[in-house]
Amino acid sequence: MTVLNFPVGQLQANCYFAVCEKSRKTIIIDPGGDADFLISQLKKHQCKPVMVIVTHGHFDHVLGVTDLKLCLNLPFYIHKDDLKIYQGAVKSSNYWLGQSAKMPLAKPDGFLTGGQIINFGQETLQVIHTPGHTPGGICLYNQKAKALFSGDTLFKNGIGRTDFSYGSSRQLRESLEKIFKLPGETKVYPGHGIQTTIEEEKANWANQLSS
Repeated sequence: MTVLNFPVGQLQANCYFAVCEKSRKTIIIDPGGDADFLISQLKKHQCKPVMVIVTHGHFDHVLGVTDLKLCLNLPFYIHKDDLKIYQGAVKSSNYWLGQSAKMPLAKPDGFLTGGQIINFGQETLQVIHTPGHTPGGICLYNQKAKALFSGDTLFKNGIGRTDFSYGSSRQLRESLEKIFKLPGETKVYPGHGIQTTIEEEKANWANQLSS
């Protein structure tokens, strides 16, 4: 599996292309904006997009979904517990960024569940439900490549915030314990910032707990 990373939108959230090297079938993860640019990159890298997945419903991870779905005729999936947050994404964007966007949001074609396996070409992604930052937050894991798309659950030297009304520090701790069981060499591709590993962030988390 090849991973391509494109920071998009005003908050520079990481959009990832998970690409099957042989078939070029591609899953687009967290298209937070700049859909025209993402489409140009799909063409540049000879990707064959098959679906759009978002790790959670926050506006900076979803505002490119509608254009990609309409322009490329792609199905779009999210965890059902983040549907309400997703439906409020445009309003949230207007509030946080001072915009006046009124674009409609595409309806999901289905909902993801923890443990679900998504196939694309010769590759798979396993859905790991990781609530805490949001109720329906997920991570996506490729066992063969030892790669985890962690959304806003886990960053390099940081974890997702839980101070929104729907956040839960207890659930986030439980979610971290779940993903920290993955092999230490697993590459972590976070929703913001640069790549890290499970081993490094597990050590960081242990240091935070002991301080």
